[in-house]
Amino acid sequence: KMAAAGAAAAAAGLWSEVNRCGQNGDFARALKSVNKILQISKDDVTALQCKVVCLIQNGNFKEALGIINTHTKVLTSDNIAFEKAYCEYRLNRIESALKTIQGASQQTDKLKELYGQVLYRLERYDDCLAAYRDLIRNSQDEYEEERKTNLSAVVAAQSTWEKVVPEDLGLREATYELCYNSACALIGQGKLNEAMKKLQKAEELCRQSLSEDSDVTEEDIEAELAIIHGQMAYIMQLQGRTEDALQLYNQIIKLKPTDVGLLAVIANNIITINKDQNVFDSKKKVKLTNAEGVEHKLSKKQLQAIEFNKALLAMYTNQADQCRKLSASLQSQSPEHLLPVLIQAAQLCREKQHAKAVVLLQDFADQHPANAAEIKLTMAQLKIAQGSVTKACMILRSIEELQHKPGMVSALVTMYSHEEDIDSAIEVFTQAIQWYQQFQARTNYGCCVFQPKSPVHLSLIREAANFKLKHGRKKEAISDLEELWKQNPKDVHTLAQLISAYSLVDPEKAKVLSKHLPSSDTMSLKVDVDALENSHGATYVRKKAGKLTGDNQQKEQGQGEMKKKKKKKKGKLPKNYDPKVTPDPERWLPMRERSYYRGRKKGKKKEQVGKGTQGSTTAGSSELDASRTASSPPTSPRPGSAAAVSAASNVIPPRHQKPAGAAATKKKQQQKKKKGSKGGW
Repeated sequence: KMAAAGAAAAAAGLWSEVNRCGQNGDFARALKSVNKILQISKDDVTALQCKVVCLIQNGNFKEALGIINTHTKVLTSDNIAFEKAYCEYRLNRIESALKTIQGASQQTDKLKELYGQVLYRLERYDDCLAAYRDLIRNSQDEYEEERKTNLSAVVAAQSTWEKVVPEDLGLREATYELCYNSACALIGQGKLNEAMKKLQKAEELCRQSLSEDSDVTEEDIEAELAIIHGQMAYIMQLQGRTEDALQLYNQIIKLKPTDVGLLAVIANNIITINKDQNVFDSKKKVKLTNAEGVEHKLSKKQLQAIEFNKALLAMYTNQADQCRKLSASLQSQSPEHLLPVLIQAAQLCREKQHAKAVVLLQDFADQHPANAAEIKLTMAQLKIAQGSVTKACMILRSIEELQHKPGMVSALVTMYSHEEDIDSAIEVFTQAIQWYQQFQARTNYGCCVFQPKSPVHLSLIREAANFKLKHGRKKEAISDLEELWKQNPKDVHTLAQLISAYSLVDPEKAKVLSKHLPSSDTMSLKVDVDALENSHGATYVRKKAGKLTGDNQQKEQGQGEMKKKKKKKKGKLPKNYDPKVTPDPERWLPMRERSYYRGRKKGKKKEQVGKGTQGSTTAGSSELDASRTASSPPTSPRPGSAAAVSAASNVIPPRHQKPAGAAATKKKQQQKKKKGSKGGW
């Protein structure tokens, strides 16, 4: 009995310690006291509950959940449901947390709060919105502002991911969190300018609220503003201001925020800006998307977009196997999604395997008819890239839901015209016009009065008529022109085209129709002639080509007579011109192009070409030696006599022979040198 009394006293003291530590927030010391109590009584329900709470407060969720699961007999779902669901939620076991909450016998306010968080993480936004509305309606405490913030976050998620137009909740945007969520909802609706203003307001409110706390530094404020700045950069990127967005993204990364989800989103957006450029930077940024815990911070669509960009980056960096692996994994996760198949097709095209790419796309279109239109457009693009325009037209015409669209009709007509297949182009027009006629007949069923055609229908008829007239198919254009004129009898342009077409087929009909043309009086244009003449262009023309009167006209006439009296100067004749000799009719042609040109004469004086080594004399050299002639005295020549002999002689060695003009020039130069020489030795 004494031992039991001592144990009870010790337990009472320990419980007092636990209570005091709990009030002070010292859960580590409280846990030690609880463990001592459990040594005294291991199945004490209150002690076990306190231990679980202490572990949760210390962040030991896994250990806390282990205690709950090992003491299921003592800790039933009735008294520990919230703690168990919260541990599962914090351990990212969201489905298990949902089952625990739904299995609880009593739905307390705490469980309802956690239920809303769980539904948000599961992206069941409609159920989540209903849960938070119920909480706000049925609870009044100091956490009302947090609940409204969560409610606005749900509305923003619906607008962003489900493209639901958000309803006005009437929330007063007094905090920066509410402003931020409102901006996200506006981004989802495409109202980017309004969203930017909301973000600027959120930034201002954030600075005001944090600056009131003296313990908060400027770095802490910038870290809190990082998510707001990230959303601002995203708006800039959507608006095409990529340089500004990139600069702001990099500023946020330099701050090194602790939110791995924010870093992953920013890194992904930078990769989308880089595209196939700056690949080295993209490969560094993609590492941020692989950080631990990212998958629990982002939505499924965000994670999917990141995986798509990883596959594209692998393609741009020529990592074909990695690209195929990633795209195949994405396709297995979302078999109906277009992007994985398009990435695989793009990779095949980079490998010059266009035929395989077309087969891959065709198989996907057959398996998923709902997405066949977009796939077939891609197939047509591949066919055009291969030069198979006709096959591309066949693929486009197989897309039934787009056959009648003006854009598709225009594309097909242009392509057929390029291939000079006018009949097929006209057939495209005819099918589109018939579709609109049938559509109008369905919508006006049972109506007997005249119904005007839609603007798109009339536009197609007019384009068809113009196309037929342009390519000489006036007979075929008559029915279209008559339909247009019937819709608008006052259209003079259409009537003129109709008369022109009938003039080749039925002239009498053309005459009858011509009576409907307005008279020349009714067609007179109301033009202010004075204003037209005083305009800038008319003034310039009048100055340049206007009529001349008075003295100016006489001066001009006088100058004209002077010009008439002037005679042309006679051309100069060559010095050797002989009027008795007929000029050479081919004198204007180059020498080589004249009929009498025989080319250079070769072989003349061939016998005079020196043979042997350079400087050696030939047999005929004695004839040139003046010292051997009879009249030459046997005395030594005077200085300069050799030059005189060379100048007097007409024979020049063939090795140095040049044209006559050059020889004459050389002679003159030699004479000048001779005159200028001093002579003597």
